[in-house]
Amino acid sequence: MTSTDTTTPRRAAPSPQLPPLGFVGMLRWAWRQLTSMRTALFLLLLISVAAVPGSVFPQRNIDPGRVADYLARHRSSGPWLDRLGFFDVFSSPWFSAIYLLLFVSLIGCIVPRAKVHLRSLRSRPPRAPARPERLEHHAALTTPAAPEAVLAAARQVLAARRFRVHSHDDASVSAESGYLRETGNLVFHVALTGIIVGMAVGHLFGWRGDVIVPEGQKFASSISTYNTFSPGPWVNPARIPSFVLTVDRLQADFIDTPGPTFGQPRDFIAHTQVRPDPGAPAVPAQISVNHPLSVEGADVFLLGNGYAPVITVRDGAGNVLYHEATPFLPQDATYRSVGVVKVSALPVPKQLGISGFFLPTAEPTFANGPASLFPDALDPELALSVWEGSLFPGGLPQSVYTLNTEAMKQVTKDDGSPVLVRIKPGQTYQLPGDRGSITFDSVKRFAGLSVRHDPGELVALVSAILTTAGLILALTIKRRRVFVRVRQADGPDGRAATVVSIGGLSKDSDAGLDAVIQAVHDQLAERTSAP
Repeated sequence: MTSTDTTTPRRAAPSPQLPPLGFVGMLRWAWRQLTSMRTALFLLLLISVAAVPGSVFPQRNIDPGRVADYLARHRSSGPWLDRLGFFDVFSSPWFSAIYLLLFVSLIGCIVPRAKVHLRSLRSRPPRAPARPERLEHHAALTTPAAPEAVLAAARQVLAARRFRVHSHDDASVSAESGYLRETGNLVFHVALTGIIVGMAVGHLFGWRGDVIVPEGQKFASSISTYNTFSPGPWVNPARIPSFVLTVDRLQADFIDTPGPTFGQPRDFIAHTQVRPDPGAPAVPAQISVNHPLSVEGADVFLLGNGYAPVITVRDGAGNVLYHEATPFLPQDATYRSVGVVKVSALPVPKQLGISGFFLPTAEPTFANGPASLFPDALDPELALSVWEGSLFPGGLPQSVYTLNTEAMKQVTKDDGSPVLVRIKPGQTYQLPGDRGSITFDSVKRFAGLSVRHDPGELVALVSAILTTAGLILALTIKRRRVFVRVRQADGPDGRAATVVSIGGLSKDSDAGLDAVIQAVHDQLAERTSAP
């Protein structure tokens, strides 16, 4: 006899139908994603990565000449990098977008967390669980004292340990501490926002100008007199201070005793005279490393120093074509320096470009090429090569410290060998072909000064200090909850006794909570041991 299965097959459960998010829902989802801590950390990482091209590629606001040279040497990739903003990284749209997103993300993180923290500061500790001994950190004791006395002692012990204490019923005490942990977190995030604001204010309203001033020369502050000038987008050029600074002497002391520190600098001091405005009397002032001069809201830093040999170039008729103290930039610890003289007073096919080395204490043999034995000017010498042609091919801007020889030829002697000039102070070298002469008149030092105005530096400094303080609070303080619950029971001798259960919780791993629970246990046992 067979049986037939008449069971009706089950229908598959319908898949849940989620309501569409809609436009407002998408905005809420995007806002939650943007204001999450994960996104804020990702944006912090992203902005640090985005700043890397600013240190790899030359920046137009710092040295437009180097940017022009880069574009000329990289004719295929250069224009694409320029379109993408790699030569104006910190003012590019993509860097500004990351900066603004990070700012909005931090604000979105701070505001809700601040509200929650304020509510927790005003709220009471939560109710004690029915069985505190089931918590991970716990202890228990039995005492002959009455429950009221035990609870009173528990309040005193916990309050002495800086816990906020409250009793929700007659058989328990709840205590909580560590509110400063979240306060430190909020201070850290607010201060981090302050750093961003300070940097933004400094970028928008600040400016920086760098200039090289040889000894005995004056520098009048204006946009056109700086070697490089980097203003913020909202800087008013009319508000650039117009002080006048004269470098009287640059004092440079080097260690001259044999040993591992031979040749290292002891100190650099620029002895100057400053006029807050052109009509004011001069005031003596010193500028040294890490001790800037403050004048008219700007700080003048001594960032570099070197030598500026006084060079005179004459034509074949003896007319002076060039006479200046020409800065040569140091390349190593012995101040072997490179520099360029551009004689543009001649017509284009005959313009002279002179490049080479200044050696403060020249190694006489040149066995390994031009070298200096000591950074002080004990035996100075110039080693130069001479070029002839067009100094500025295509009319492109270029750095005053480099020589573009693309449209030039090296000057040679009658035998066809290149002209290599080696002269000491007071000596003159006659160029072949009636091209004139080069005279090394004397040696001066120069001061590399950086003049800066940053209205956001105080905000950034205070915020950086608060960031450190907030981080210390957030990392060192633990958020702890301790619960004490009592119940009556019969003691071993038949008398009434009180069973005390102590339990503790922490928001994260807390190796010290067991010690706190044990200390509360011991103090309660000590205070309630007497009947």
